[in-house]
Amino acid sequence: MSARLFGAREVRPRNESGSMKLFKCPSCGQLLYFENVRCENCGHRLGYIPEADVLASLDPDGEGAWRSLADVGGRYRFCANAEHDACNWLVPADGPDRLCRACRHNRTIPDIADPQALGSWRKIEAAKHRLFFTLLRLGLPTPASGEAGEPLVFDFLADRPTPDGPKVMTGHDDGLITIALAEADDIERERRRSQMGEPYRTLLGHFRHEVGHFYWDVLVRDGGKLDECRAVFGDDREDYDEALKRHYEKGVPANWSESYISAYATTHAWEDFAETWAHYLHIVDSLEMARAFGMAVDPRADHSGELAVKAEVDVYRAGDFGPLVNTWIPLAFALNSVNRCMGQSDLYPFILSPAVIGKLGFIHRLVHGQV
Repeated sequence: MSARLFGAREVRPRNESGSMKLFKCPSCGQLLYFENVRCENCGHRLGYIPEADVLASLDPDGEGAWRSLADVGGRYRFCANAEHDACNWLVPADGPDRLCRACRHNRTIPDIADPQALGSWRKIEAAKHRLFFTLLRLGLPTPASGEAGEPLVFDFLADRPTPDGPKVMTGHDDGLITIALAEADDIERERRRSQMGEPYRTLLGHFRHEVGHFYWDVLVRDGGKLDECRAVFGDDREDYDEALKRHYEKGVPANWSESYISAYATTHAWEDFAETWAHYLHIVDSLEMARAFGMAVDPRADHSGELAVKAEVDVYRAGDFGPLVNTWIPLAFALNSVNRCMGQSDLYPFILSPAVIGKLGFIHRLVHGQV
């Protein structure tokens, strides 16, 4: 965090028509988490309706169908993956889809007969559903197999059970995102984070990074924005394998944080874009939740007022990126400080330099069709 980033803030009026990820039970008003499947206060079954952005309280309506208590109309049934406690999203009861708007993108899932693999898959799905919540709210294209456009599909793969067998690598290849099942193991993921010297490594972070590669294909390459993107992130035509080799053999420049959000972003223009894309989603998602809670920062020790801010910015509205970042920086400082009081590492352990803010602004404009 850098004090030089603070400045005047624009606060936009709250858009009351939009829901946020702080949901409440339509039946009794109990506050809910996005992943809840049952209201612990009134006992109603809960399901998320992506088209209406509602975590609905449900009453049974015959033949495996449910009707929402919220005023959204229609009959629904649960995604087929609800049978495995891997999804709480709904599909129209009279429609052809068995899988919801998030689960229909799966190409390969783990062996659910294996309890450990099933548990790992549930963690992966929880992260993936949060990803899709944000992608849908941003209005980004999410074509599945058989739909128009390059499909976005997922393989969730376990390492082969042989000591010398190849390890599954998390990555992206022409719309196919592979997530290594081992990343759902908290101990293994922390081992890899420490081994690679990363300040942050989560399943949700993997999804946000890898989907950034997909949207580089869709919005930049296929969207005719290569020149504009190269002016910000550098030349993607550089040999990727050579760049990766250089990164791991020679390391990163000493002053990398002046221009990049992470050390890994220095590897290649593609990785810089994907890392910046992931952080844009980090910020949007976190600010949305902060706004839902009405969070404000106004520390008494801050006599200049540079840290005073209220999370009222509408993160899904097109326009200048400045209000988002000017709200996020003080909020992140406050949240980092609270984490340190609990003996935990920073919630957001990154520095947003002016150059990085410029890159985030490009992502913001790209998402909203302003590039």
